[in-house]
Amino acid sequence: METLKNATKQDIKLIEGNFSPSEATDIINAVLDVKINFHKLQRLSKTEGDTNDSCCFDNDRIDELLAAKEQVKKLFNSIRENGGKISINSSITINTEQ
Repeated sequence: METLKNATKQDIKLIEGNFSPSEATDIINAVLDVKINFHKLQRLSKTEGDTNDSCCFDNDRIDELLAAKEQVKKLFNSIRENGGKISINSSITINTEQ
C-alpha cells in the first residue's frame, strides 16, 4: 500500500471467511443497517430546519438496501434449513478523484 500522501487507491478487506447462517445474518444485517441509517441521516440533514421543504425524498437507495436485506434473510434461512455454511468475501476499493 502506498503512503497516504501519494495514495490514489486503497483496498480494504471488509469481510472474509466462512460463517454459519446465524453469523452471516448478523454480519450482513449490521453492514446493511449502517448503510440504511447513513442514507436516512443524509436525507434528514438535507431538510433539517427548512420549514418550507416539501419533504420529497429519493428513497430509492434505502428501498434497494431494505429489499436486499429481505432477500438475504430468505437466502440464509434456506441455507440454515439445509445445514449449510456461508462464505462471504467483501472488500472496499477507495479511489481518489481529482
